Amino acid sequence: MKTTIAQIGQHVGETVTIGAWLANKRSSGKIAFLQLRDGTGFIQGVVVKAEVSEEVFSLAKEMTQESSLYVSGTVREDDRAPSGYELTVTSLELISEAKDYPITPKEHGTEFLMDHRHLWLRSRRQHAIMRVRNEIIRATYEFFHKEGFVKVDPPILTGSSAEGTTNLFHTKYFEENAYLSQSGQLYMEAAAMALGKVFSFGPTFRAEKSKTRRHLIEFWMIEPEMAFMDHNESLEVQENYVSYVVQSVLENCKLELKALERDVSRLEKVQAPFPRITYDEAVAFLKEEGHEIEWGEDFGAPHETAIAEKYEKPVFITHYPAEIKAFYMKPDPEREEVVLCADLIAPEGYGEIIGGSQRIDDEKLLKQRYEEHNLSDDAYKWYMDLRTYGTVPHSGFGLGLERTVGWICGTEHVRETIPFPRLLNRLYP
Repeated sequence: MKTTIAQIGQHVGETVTIGAWLANKRSSGKIAFLQLRDGTGFIQGVVVKAEVSEEVFSLAKEMTQESSLYVSGTVREDDRAPSGYELTVTSLELISEAKDYPITPKEHGTEFLMDHRHLWLRSRRQHAIMRVRNEIIRATYEFFHKEGFVKVDPPILTGSSAEGTTNLFHTKYFEENAYLSQSGQLYMEAAAMALGKVFSFGPTFRAEKSKTRRHLIEFWMIEPEMAFMDHNESLEVQENYVSYVVQSVLENCKLELKALERDVSRLEKVQAPFPRITYDEAVAFLKEEGHEIEWGEDFGAPHETAIAEKYEKPVFITHYPAEIKAFYMKPDPEREEVVLCADLIAPEGYGEIIGGSQRIDDEKLLKQRYEEHNLSDDAYKWYMDLRTYGTVPHSGFGLGLERTVGWICGTEHVRETIPFPRLLNRLYP
């Protein structure tokens, strides 16, 4: 009976066959211990010389790292094993021998591992991170489906930008200028006017020459947009969504979090509601802590980390100055110099994972913003139509998937949170 490592617990006492790769091995004369992986998980196969043929035991001792094989054996419960099970091997069939596998159990430098990212993904740690990433995506779809959102796919090639074209990748669209999308938000606003509550999930691109541990050139974003919803209502959706995702990972990725040695007690505290402070309060706090910052300046990584350290949950920073935020954000009616927006800062120094706001729904004010930001009327005419034909209050936000994966997994660098990272100095593999 063929099965997978993830399903092996359903076959205790039975003889099964799995297709696997040899991640590692060790032997003690009459017993060989094979560390096996099949993509769904890891398990130890125990080969006892006295219980198998000479050919099988010889193959177990001679087989090289990352060789592929079929393994048959009896499933046993073992409390010492991470998965709770072990395989007493009865037969082995070599599929393909791997020679001189470059990533050995010894320590390797980061650049070496990044050059071999296509192979590094096979390691236990990277496997765990990718499984957590998958669970975050699965829980995202589940949450928004339960909340009545419709999935909409915005274009990757655009003729305009949500936040200006300074940091965009330029290309030619036949005879026209085009850009790789930095956000699907403007298109999601159009979709919300048709479908009420929508969300997108797709790749975005930022041509920022940044080398920090928080930045990627290509990353994935979840961008919900909601008609007839104000700023405070949007904050509730955001905190409920993040709480849902974290709790789903805790429930469904126990083995992965254990492999990552993640302190789950920190994640268990991530439940709505989240604390909220204004930009004004944040600046005052930072000054008290000795940071050099003036009202009107944006926060950097050290500022966000200092604020986050005050809290055990993610924290919203709201009401930023209009001058440092995007043109489409709605001013606070009671204080025009700030906008109805918020950044959600993750704990433990992982920085902003969500940026969101209530959008300008007034046609005259949006025209004024066009002029202030030197935006082309031709390129953005369709966006203005959303205010001309049945404008309504609406809000939305964007969550960066890779930063969220990094925070939940406790990784040091965002490059480990995406299968094939695109960095300032890296387009390979």
